[in-house]
Amino acid sequence: MNKTILITGASSGLGKETATLFQSKGWNVIATMRKPEHETDLTTLDNILVAKLDVLEVSSIENAIQEGIRKFGKIDVLLNNAGYGAYGPLESFSREKIIRQFNTNVVGLLDVTKALLPHFRQNKSGVIINVSSIGGKITFPLGTLYHGTKFAVEGISEALSYEVEGFGGKVKIIEPGSIATDFVSRSLDFNNDETLTEYQPLVGKVLSAMPALYQNASPASDIAHVIYEAATDGSKQLRYIAGEDAKTILANRKQSDDESFFEGMKAQFGF
Repeated sequence: MNKTILITGASSGLGKETATLFQSKGWNVIATMRKPEHETDLTTLDNILVAKLDVLEVSSIENAIQEGIRKFGKIDVLLNNAGYGAYGPLESFSREKIIRQFNTNVVGLLDVTKALLPHFRQNKSGVIINVSSIGGKITFPLGTLYHGTKFAVEGISEALSYEVEGFGGKVKIIEPGSIATDFVSRSLDFNNDETLTEYQPLVGKVLSAMPALYQNASPASDIAHVIYEAATDGSKQLRYIAGEDAKTILANRKQSDDESFFEGMKAQFGF
């Protein structure tokens, strides 16, 4: 019997690339997204169910899971991939936008995971793979909200691993660096208020430095292969660093004290 993975945020980028990879490896794939009616590529592939799932709507989460189980009988792996990045001075964000960032990246991940846990407990197995980021281990300027959510994902994943081990489950964390997708155009919510003059020099320097951060971006296919490894290696390994830039940056962070690392980061951004 083929194994089955449920993927959130599968309409584009890493989620879509991962769906295609798993399908090519003989897996059943439940590719979920907010607007499945717009999907035209994945629907042409065998053993892929394209289903509606908005992590902000609990009913859609439950419906997608049940639809997947009805079609494929069992779900073996969950990939929590849906999310976006809110960047900008904290003061420039409305409370509504702050809540949306955490609801999408953190509470949505928790809701999807919680909805699948009974199924995993019943089967005494299940792998939960959470897409974090190097941004869950280090921070860039103006990323107060985004990095807050990714640091949360790291802690959630680590603590949850103790719980699921009792019934044979596993938790994995994927920590990519920059990915050569349309993250900046599709998944970046940049906010700024030019009347907050004290922050404008920092905003200008960060925006100027952004393109350089993507010069060594990894193809989404490379990150998808790391996800496949995490899903299939059968190990108790918790964290998977994905991308050469991620390996370099996190190695530097591990070797540096806080002050030295922050000074290096400031130099990279030109201040």
